[in-house]
Amino acid sequence: MMTIDRILSIDSDAAFEAAALDLFHYQAERCAPYRRYIELLGIDSHAVQSIEEIPFMPIELFKTEDVYCSDKEPEIVFTSSNTGNTTPSRHLVASLDDYRRCFTAAFEEFYGKAAGWSIYGLLPSYLEREGSSLVYMVDSLIAEAGSGGFYLNDYERLIADMKADPKPKILLGVSYALWDLAERYAPKLDNTIVMETGGMKGRRKEISKSELHKILCDGFGVEHIASEYGMAELMSQAYSSGEGIFRTPRWMRVLVRDINDPFDHHPHAMRGGIDIIDLGNLSSCAFVQTQDVGRIYDDGSFAIEGRIAKSDIRGCNLLVHDIL
Repeated sequence: MMTIDRILSIDSDAAFEAAALDLFHYQAERCAPYRRYIELLGIDSHAVQSIEEIPFMPIELFKTEDVYCSDKEPEIVFTSSNTGNTTPSRHLVASLDDYRRCFTAAFEEFYGKAAGWSIYGLLPSYLEREGSSLVYMVDSLIAEAGSGGFYLNDYERLIADMKADPKPKILLGVSYALWDLAERYAPKLDNTIVMETGGMKGRRKEISKSELHKILCDGFGVEHIASEYGMAELMSQAYSSGEGIFRTPRWMRVLVRDINDPFDHHPHAMRGGIDIIDLGNLSSCAFVQTQDVGRIYDDGSFAIEGRIAKSDIRGCNLLVHDIL
């Protein structure tokens, strides 16, 4: 059985590929929805001997199936946002300690120890429901930081507390709430990283990331807007320090597939659907075909440029209906 210690100790491409193949063979046998999907594709999982041959499971299966492969009962079930009355995804997690270690190691890879920061969370739509993996992560990081906190709708108290705080600060918020704060108060923030996560959640009109970042830069008086890329179906997060260019931790990789042929992965810089290998997903499925669209660059960084419309979904996504 793969362990979180092995995952977090990955330090080379060879170590990543070896761990990915070991985890694939385990999950192809033990994760029932993933196993059925592979069978429908007509793939012999035992014959898969390289990352390029690994099939990615459509993320939709997290909505209807228990994507799980551990012998123990899950310690928690994280759920996705239910925007537009869609069916939320359910991510069964065998070990909360594994999740804490994943998000802590990912954060530290890009920002150092949380204790060096004050972390302020502006996540109203997430705090208003149960089962948010993002709230769990930010709450843990705030506790480790020892300063900061969650602020639901009390913008004036948030601004006052941040201005009185001498430590370096991270203001991590859902996009529409940061937009509201910048528009209503335009507080000029010193010694602060503004980090957005998620979309408008139906609260405000969707605009491009470049438009949003300009509004936030102007409102908060900062040069760049950082971003966090994660989802309920993943144990790990990618981070952007600005310009919408994300980088993954060592145990996570992003590939770009042809939207109409999901088995064809594009070379760098071409636009397509985002596939993710998150080896932190030890107890579910580490090989996820998302509905995001973007492109990957030569150094492994990537950009997210939108979502795949239902009319654009082709190929192996249609096989999902044979599993449901």
